Amino acid sequence: MTGADDPYGASGSPGALVPDGGPGGEAGRSPEEAPGSDESAVAAAELEADIARLQGERDELRDLAQRLQADFDNFRKRMLREQSALVERATERLLEDLLPVLDNFDSAREHLPADVDESVRKGVELLFSELLAVLGQAGLERVDAVGTEFDPNVHEAVMREPSAGDGSGDDSPVVTEVMRPGYVLSGRTLRPAMVKVAG
Repeated sequence: MTGADDPYGASGSPGALVPDGGPGGEAGRSPEEAPGSDESAVAAAELEADIARLQGERDELRDLAQRLQADFDNFRKRMLREQSALVERATERLLEDLLPVLDNFDSAREHLPADVDESVRKGVELLFSELLAVLGQAGLERVDAVGTEFDPNVHEAVMREPSAGDGSGDDSPVVTEVMRPGYVLSGRTLRPAMVKVAG
């Protein structure tokens, strides 16, 4: 039989039973060895790295924004405190300048002639009360001294007299007369009252 008549050819096996590409062809590759699998893994790794980098940048920006917000809040609070302190100092200075005017007004009110018209007396008293009320809105308060126990925080004793005493054994000095009224501004003594005490 010649080679042309041999159905198995020179290889000794039917040609139809030989797989396309042979053992080394495309059909013989495993799924892991398929073309493009390496490129996909590299792309996925790069994507994960980009995501991690972006998340890190996001966290840094968020921390920076929080620090800036805290700094701004502290700056705003400091400015408010400084402005309040400036207003308080300006108010205190103005009221200190007004104290002699109040003293003169008070003295004029107390020394009105006995025969002055009653409407004039009431008008002066009303004006003085209104003035104290307006200054009171700014925090100024007159020290109520007569009959109270001597307090060195708001009183300045310039005269002393023996106490009449009631036998109780309480020797605390008591204010009996005010020589010059004192004033307190927002809880702080602006000027102590000059007083005479007994005890």
